[in-house]
Amino acid sequence: MSREPDRKPLHLNAFLMTVGHHEAAWRLPQSPTDGTDVEHYKNLARIAERGRLDSLFLADSPVLHGDPGRRPSSILEPTVLLTALAGVTSRIGLIATASTSYNEPYNLARRFASLDHVSGGRAGWNIVTTAGADAARNFGLDDTPSHRDRYLRAAEFLEVATKLWDSWADDAVVADKERGVHARAERVRRIDHHGAHFRVDGPLNVRRAPQGHPLLVQAGSSEDGKDFAARYAEAVFTAQQTLEEGVAFYKDVKQRVLAFGRDPDGIRILPGIVPVIGATEAEALELDAELDRHIVPEYARRQLARLLGIPDERLALDEELPDDIPTEDDIEGAKSRFTLVVELGRRERLTVRQLIRRLGGGRGHRTFAGTAEQVADTIEHWYDSGAADGFNIMPALLPSGLEVFVDQVVPILQERGLFRTEYTGTTLREHYGLPRPANRLFDTVATSAGAG
Repeated sequence: MSREPDRKPLHLNAFLMTVGHHEAAWRLPQSPTDGTDVEHYKNLARIAERGRLDSLFLADSPVLHGDPGRRPSSILEPTVLLTALAGVTSRIGLIATASTSYNEPYNLARRFASLDHVSGGRAGWNIVTTAGADAARNFGLDDTPSHRDRYLRAAEFLEVATKLWDSWADDAVVADKERGVHARAERVRRIDHHGAHFRVDGPLNVRRAPQGHPLLVQAGSSEDGKDFAARYAEAVFTAQQTLEEGVAFYKDVKQRVLAFGRDPDGIRILPGIVPVIGATEAEALELDAELDRHIVPEYARRQLARLLGIPDERLALDEELPDDIPTEDDIEGAKSRFTLVVELGRRERLTVRQLIRRLGGGRGHRTFAGTAEQVADTIEHWYDSGAADGFNIMPALLPSGLEVFVDQVVPILQERGLFRTEYTGTTLREHYGLPRPANRLFDTVATSAGAG
């Protein structure tokens, strides 16, 4: 699948992770050492908006992730942080991860509707299910629900959230001071949802948001994850190591979207890329190597063993992966990431030490070291080959990696006619070229006729 000659502009999202995506980013002298400094994030948001990027994105997990000795592990709750970032930006989209496994639809729908109002229509929700017994035990459970059960809950969770966002008609508020009528009661409706996982009466206590509802993003690439994305998502964040895998994933998801009766052009697919940029290729490769030299193998081996579902003593640093590790069917956690890592190790016959270094930059996302021109070339090649509608930019170092990308790579993409030079819309949906959703609980014809 390749692009038509009249190709559309690509989309760029800045994935911000504390002080950078590389495992050892915090150890370099120029790097900050804390992931809770709001001024650090404000600076990053301004840089990304200066580059006219579509959006910025914060990951999240309801558990202390990994070993706090390994890297900065203290993470601010993303919808709270994005509310602060909304105040220092005016156009860039604001996407937060939130789990359907350990939240309730009413509270989460309210938080995202509030963020959309506060930001003037720039909110997005990265919908995830959460695996791992450690997270489960933070919420009174002994172990994580099964992979399939988590996705069934996620589907109903999203159904409830969408109904809540639609529980106010767009024309509900009239604010008629003379008659003393603030909102027409008949245009605010209970949802009365009684399902397998949730009972929610509604309506929401926040009027319908500027975007109708936030942009819906999904980041799982398992079979269940791809079906969920095809049914509900408007953007997909994915990890693909090779161009061939990227093209296959892109085609697969778009075909699934069509099978669910949706327009394949109504979903944007953005693989992650970790750009390590230098003035020369040699300089970029040296920076990449310097980062790798700062990886602490004992920490990294522990993380890899956890992903693979085996004791860490079974991973010998200077040997390849054991032959008898579990299969994807045995894994209840991150199935697609498990498969990506195992296939990478097997395909290139990497030792555990080499695999750790390959994963150190982006945990399975594609790392590319080169000049700004070379980074722009690889982005353009993937885009034109039909592997992506855009990219999830994951700087190895922050803020420097984002600054270099914005100041050096973005202008090249703009010169090639691939990326905007100015924002043309004000909402996140407008940046992604996606429509504002109709209200499913109120007749759109009646809404239009009764407006005013």
